[in-house]
Amino acid sequence: MKPTTDRMLTRIKDVYLYIRDQGTVSTDDLVDAFGITPRTVQRDLSVLAFNGLVSSPSRGKWTTTNKRVKMSS
Repeated sequence: MKPTTDRMLTRIKDVYLYIRDQGTVSTDDLVDAFGITPRTVQRDLSVLAFNGLVSSPSRGKWTTTNKRVKMSS
């Protein structure tokens, strides 16, 4: 796997874990927590939403779903 792909997947996993731990977060919370651009946050959230791991109960807010996730280290 390319280093950039590995870094992206690690970041997406970290974003998911952050949302799971915090409850409901805003896109701005994620920008501040990870020091990435709003566009990068949106791309990461799109991947998570496509896989049914997060949902947006209201515009700009995100929370995890009840879908079970098997984490590897």
